[in-house]
Amino acid sequence: MKNHWSSIFTGITKVKITGKGIERFLNMLTRNNINIWNVKRHGPEAVTFQMGLRDVKRIRMPARQSQCKVRFIERGGGPFFLMKLWTNSGFVAGGLAFLIVIFLLSNMVWGIEIKGAAPETEHKIRRELSKLGVKKGKLQFTVKDVDDIQRSLTNRVKELTWVGVELKGTTYHLQAVEKEEPEQPEMIKPRNLVAKKKALVVKIFVEEGNPITTVNEYVKPGQVLVSGLIGKEGEEKQVPARGEILGETWYKTSVELPLNSKFKVFSGKEKRSYYLSAYGGKDLKIWGFGKHSFKEWEIETNGNQLKFLKWQIPLHVRSETVREREEVLRVYNKEQAIEKAKELARRDIKRMIPENAIIKSEKILHQSIGNDKVNVTVYFRIIEDIAMGQPIIQGDE
Repeated sequence: MKNHWSSIFTGITKVKITGKGIERFLNMLTRNNINIWNVKRHGPEAVTFQMGLRDVKRIRMPARQSQCKVRFIERGGGPFFLMKLWTNSGFVAGGLAFLIVIFLLSNMVWGIEIKGAAPETEHKIRRELSKLGVKKGKLQFTVKDVDDIQRSLTNRVKELTWVGVELKGTTYHLQAVEKEEPEQPEMIKPRNLVAKKKALVVKIFVEEGNPITTVNEYVKPGQVLVSGLIGKEGEEKQVPARGEILGETWYKTSVELPLNSKFKVFSGKEKRSYYLSAYGGKDLKIWGFGKHSFKEWEIETNGNQLKFLKWQIPLHVRSETVREREEVLRVYNKEQAIEKAKELARRDIKRMIPENAIIKSEKILHQSIGNDKVNVTVYFRIIEDIAMGQPIIQGDE
């Protein structure tokens, strides 16, 4: 007897044959290569058997020639199962919709818990998470993985020393460690305050010590501004001089800026695709069909494992974002180039001077244009604290 398992998909029917020519009927089926199985006799003039649905029409002629009566008593297999599904399509659709909703809800972000952070820091963390797309109701496979989130938060929130990010079920758990900068008691030995660079004194504020310099006085590097010796002559007492001596200092910087420059930028156009993959299997694209038309591009990929309720299933969704890059030609005229060069010069100066220093004025000493470049030399007048401590050595003063 041939293998009849394939008939499960094409359809199976159970047939009952009655009449005196049963043996003749069965022999004719065999000669016509009609496959039957599970043949059972029910008395001298009755037999039942199973056969494939596609052979049903072929038994009409043998039945007539053997004077047997044919009756179909059962049916099953793929076609009849699909017919039942179609008859009950409302229930099937409802069941599928329910499973899809449960699946989607199981892969959404429903909670964000942050521990170990002060309220102000927690607010900043939540704001950065929102910028990264980590929000309640967002599908997890559209969000960056936890390593990227952790790296971004550490770089963007300055108050954090470290932050751990873990995804449990539908909730992101964050453990934050804030920077602690304990105030160390300042133990300062007796000292003078001296000028650390050439300057014109514009303001003097002394907390402790004896001021030596005066406003509008030019001072040289190493010159004593505030003495750490106080008291009457012969009864001097050494103290750590404290204060702020603001002086006008001078800086000069040169900037070279090309009039024409090319650089790469993102155009804002992107194409996003989603792939479904099993462990060790190939990726199956489920969204974002078709190829992009970008001449130059950059690809960013992220992957997430899917879950059903609290269980992880061996399926991954990988998102692939292709962003278009384009080359931009930036052209400056003379006025624009000089203004941009001055801006760059200010940036250079701000990197050279203390954070609390002030730019009092600026003046272009030299400017020229040649070889498609502008060369600018800028002179800056800066107001900054020019005082620094210098220990008092025995025998000074």
